Amino acid sequence: MFIQTEATPNPATLKFLPGRVVLADGTYDFRSSDEAGASPLAEKLFAVPGVVAVFFGHDFITVTKDDTDWQHMKPAILGAIMEQFMSGTPVMRSAAVQAGGEDEFFDSDDEETVTVIKDLLETRVRPAVAQDGGDITFKGFKEGVVYLSMRGACAGCPSSTATLQHGIQNLLRHFVPEVEEVRAI
Repeated sequence: MFIQTEATPNPATLKFLPGRVVLADGTYDFRSSDEAGASPLAEKLFAVPGVVAVFFGHDFITVTKDDTDWQHMKPAILGAIMEQFMSGTPVMRSAAVQAGGEDEFFDSDDEETVTVIKDLLETRVRPAVAQDGGDITFKGFKEGVVYLSMRGACAGCPSSTATLQHGIQNLLRHFVPEVEEVRAI
């Protein structure tokens, strides 16, 4: 089994591509080892000293580290991923996959606008962000402001503010005149 690695715009996060489906549906973001119980792979990755967050996408895994050097962590991370996929056991212990739709907020009068915003996020933004090892999901729309959740490599990334302000905000404003601003939650 050959696992590729790719740098992300977030220097504290590295993207691992096992060449297999990680999650068939949705994504899952583990922000601490306390949340890793839902996945044997996440538990193995958090056991590697220096790992502070793990994100599962469709065909990739991103790992976020503290100030530990990647050179010391990569062999153990690669070993944990390889062991997981070679064992044939599921990545998740249950079918629970985090989706973007929980706890959304918007006025029912804005439903048509929200549908267009979600479509743009799904077709234009999320695929590009997944290339960088992250995910962005819709959380709400209120008084011209779109609220998004940034996960994986996007969470805490130094360039995420620029992505929001210059990329996503401009895109949404272009197609949806009701959008005045985009904010991360």
